[in-house]
Amino acid sequence: MMQPVAVVGAGPFGLSTAAHLTARGVPVRVFGDPMVSWRDHMPAGMLLKSTPAASSIDAPQQGHRLADYCDAAGIRRLVTDEDIIPIETFIGYGEWFQDRLVPELERVRVVSVDRHKSGGFELKLDSGELFTACAVVVATGLSGLAHLPPELAAAVPDGPAPTGPVSHSSQEHDLTRYAGQDLIVVGAGQSALETAALAAEAGARVRVVSRGRGKVAFGAPPWKQPRLRPESPFGRAWSLWALSHYPHPYRHLPAGVRHYLVRRVLGPLGAWWLRDRFEDKVRVSEIDRIVRADAADGSPRLTVRTQAGHTQELTADHVIAATGYRVDIAAMDFLGHGLRTRLAVSRGAPELGAGYVSSVPGLYFTGLPAAASYGPVMRFVCGTEFASPRLAGHLVAAHGQSRGRGAGR
Repeated sequence: MMQPVAVVGAGPFGLSTAAHLTARGVPVRVFGDPMVSWRDHMPAGMLLKSTPAASSIDAPQQGHRLADYCDAAGIRRLVTDEDIIPIETFIGYGEWFQDRLVPELERVRVVSVDRHKSGGFELKLDSGELFTACAVVVATGLSGLAHLPPELAAAVPDGPAPTGPVSHSSQEHDLTRYAGQDLIVVGAGQSALETAALAAEAGARVRVVSRGRGKVAFGAPPWKQPRLRPESPFGRAWSLWALSHYPHPYRHLPAGVRHYLVRRVLGPLGAWWLRDRFEDKVRVSEIDRIVRADAADGSPRLTVRTQAGHTQELTADHVIAATGYRVDIAAMDFLGHGLRTRLAVSRGAPELGAGYVSSVPGLYFTGLPAAASYGPVMRFVCGTEFASPRLAGHLVAAHGQSRGRGAGR
């Protein structure tokens, strides 16, 4: 019996990849808690910024898009750019997708992945089981990649936490805890602005602090989008259309250009529907930078440099850093030291070749860790449409697996 492929992670990219491999007749073992980042590390009451067109998990056969789930669940179809997706609906969709296409999911954690003397990989699970796989797909999403800028990290030497002076937005599920408190949210992207709006609606007094070029702004509603440009899942623009549908040449760009585009394309911008919930309810301080942060008396204090060049102190009962995520192979400590040292990386992200394979044959990355090689669309669920069939096809070709049912697209 051939060794299975191990898929580590059960979010949209892991589930989509597993479905494509299974459809090709490849034995697969999939590990993780389905949709855990969406369920446990996003604020209650959140609405997705992405449109329905950008929110379907790619499957190897028809009938598994977000609209299909809405039909199956008996809820209103979400299909137009004006339809807004509650996070609970999206979590339900992911779990429905998993139940239908990845029913053998194993809800255990992969403790370690190392090279096996046979040439494959040896995996250890938190159940104590050891087994070998011919290939490994890392699809762990945002897990372990929360980024806290050094100036904020200095105030919390033991790390961010909701019970301390500074937390990361990924740690904040229930914002009602801040009712009646003064809260600072650092950031200017959708996560920061929606966290701030939800906290204000829960009764907190909220200030958003945006740094550098991170101006607080909101996108145009669908009816104001330019009409004479091609449509993409993210809006009407030639650049977005190309990055969404033709990311093939992206990995051949100079490294500096690739990393810049990942940061700046579809960068900090609030959803059009959030503006009315935010303006006049949340204070905004647009600053040059945070000079330092401390919490000597248990409450955080930020020393900031204003855009006019002055120094100012901002105090609050708590600071939430909505400062995003940063791919860092060093943080993926389930990968053995030998594997991590063999991986070719660029600014912490794995350098991927055709089919999402890394410099270690048989070790693949998809989702956010692939963005530095395949572009910013890999940060979003709709990236599964490009990534999953290509990764599965490359893996099948590289490991001599036979094509199975549903392989054609």
